[in-house]
Amino acid sequence: MKKVIILALGLISINASAQQVMTPELLWKLGRVNPVGITVDGKNLVYGVGTPNMGENKIETTYYSIPVGGGTPKVLKSIDGLVADKNAKNAQILFSKEVKVNQVLGADYYPNMTKSDVKVYDALDYRHWDTYSDGTFNHVFIKNADGSETDLMPNEPYHAPQKPFGGDEDYIWGPEGKTVIYVSKKKFGTAYATSTNTDLYEYNLETKKTVNLTPNNLGYDTQPALSPQGHLTWLQMKNDGYEADKNDIIVRFNNVDYNLTAAWDGTVDSYKWAEDGSKIYFSAPVKGTQQLFEVNFPGLKRIAPTVKQLSNGPFDVSGIVGFTKDNILVTRTDMNHAPEVFAYHIKKNKFTQLTHVNDDAYSKIAMGDVKERWIKTQDGKDLFAWVVYPPNFDPNKKYPTLLYCQGGPQSALTQSYSFRWNFQLMAAQGYIVVAPNRRGMPGFGVAWNEAISKDWGGKVMQDYLDAIDDVAKESYVDKERLGAVGASYGGYSVYYLAGIHNNRFKTLIAHCGVFNLESMYGTTEEVFFTNWDAGGSYWDKGNRDAVKTYRQFNPKNLVDKWNTPILIFHGGIDYRVPIGQGQEAFQAAQLKGIKSRFVFLPQENHWVIKPQNAQVWQGEFYRWLKETL
Repeated sequence: MKKVIILALGLISINASAQQVMTPELLWKLGRVNPVGITVDGKNLVYGVGTPNMGENKIETTYYSIPVGGGTPKVLKSIDGLVADKNAKNAQILFSKEVKVNQVLGADYYPNMTKSDVKVYDALDYRHWDTYSDGTFNHVFIKNADGSETDLMPNEPYHAPQKPFGGDEDYIWGPEGKTVIYVSKKKFGTAYATSTNTDLYEYNLETKKTVNLTPNNLGYDTQPALSPQGHLTWLQMKNDGYEADKNDIIVRFNNVDYNLTAAWDGTVDSYKWAEDGSKIYFSAPVKGTQQLFEVNFPGLKRIAPTVKQLSNGPFDVSGIVGFTKDNILVTRTDMNHAPEVFAYHIKKNKFTQLTHVNDDAYSKIAMGDVKERWIKTQDGKDLFAWVVYPPNFDPNKKYPTLLYCQGGPQSALTQSYSFRWNFQLMAAQGYIVVAPNRRGMPGFGVAWNEAISKDWGGKVMQDYLDAIDDVAKESYVDKERLGAVGASYGGYSVYYLAGIHNNRFKTLIAHCGVFNLESMYGTTEEVFFTNWDAGGSYWDKGNRDAVKTYRQFNPKNLVDKWNTPILIFHGGIDYRVPIGQGQEAFQAAQLKGIKSRFVFLPQENHWVIKPQNAQVWQGEFYRWLKETL
């Protein structure tokens, strides 16, 4: 079965006679919209626009305000006091900073050795994401009215906010400002590296005592908030070690925890209470997009909570900003357009665009169509894929085609907009892009999302091959010029496909991919991830899942079948998938005499952050494709 539907993706109409197509330079001139919030008087939206400064190799932000009903934006010199500060209460302010707790540095042990750069560790979690531990930890503080500061976690070797990405969403004031509720994984060292068990903790300002509010849940507890009536709310995953578990909305009401989304076959991304406390609005992936949902809060009423999808279309509702009288302000994006702020009218089920940061740039750029495609897999499943076509596509011509392999491995492949893996940019260079929502992606039910764990090289790989084979049947696809590209688990996918694709692909590109599951297990900083997805350690010969993973699904075991040119990117401070993974793959390709290239980014982590490095990345990506495809 095959079903093809053409989607109108434009926030603005596509100008077929536009003189330009997307280029890396144009992509990195676009403004990046970041909403701050609605002003205290409810009249204006405050937002920042980040613009890359190539000369300074950084992104600079300018702030604006615009009426919530739409209008002309106004440049702001300062945003202080314009938006309500959730961290301020009773003349006290919540904030976080690093605190030195443990001795780690050589100079900590040998004070006279001031020029030593030695670090001494007795347990894991000695490095995380892109940083080695120096004995400091994030702690939540209260700044008191007299200017003094109170550490809510004195001498504790635990983080709050969570590293590496936690911010002030990890802490809130409790009811009436008498307590503070914060997220922390109160485990240290090796126990920290092998667990996802964060909890909500409540610090009492009067007694100075801390209580664990969620001791019985073994997975992630995150994003605490209070309802308008003061009911504690948070997101919860149940299983320890499973970072991509189903994420549910929990409300504590009359000392009972109610799971509002337990019966719904999906996973929550972010949420916000309605102002009257009757329901919660949230965003979640569904069928290759990210949409806006609501769930009612029954309270004492004897009715079950009901999840309702509000928005629907070829776009992503990527975040909820706040509320006006009749609207929910959200950020919205699609594969052809970077995020902007929209007003969603609840009763009319209609979006109105509020910010227009990149409209002028897009009006001069010819866009390609994005189509959804349903593919029947070899085992009879329905596989959803996005197919992106070059601008001014001519079905009578033949086009080189790229299979895009998503990372995660359980990250949603939706209508998001990337400044690196940008499908419109790929299409603008003359490539068709096939982006399948293979097994392991949220948005198609919990079972589909979970199907990848302990089966990295199994049915998922057949999904990839089924997708490219299906699209390659089209007359406009040049079957002699197919490539596969991807990062992280997508990079793993490229390495694995290199050994099983049977000459389908003419070229390959892998960024920060996992090449050797054994050395990955021995060097990655979040051991819980490999424990869950691989099934355990490579030395546990009695564990069938682990034995199968390391024997059958390890790309390095397939190198004898490699014969395809491959470009490898890797960051020097990537500790999630450490640099050795890319080095091993490059060395294998070189020693086998395969055309290969290694692009080393010494100061980049799992991503590419610095503007000039990002431009070089794009240059090398397309230089390789021109050489090999």
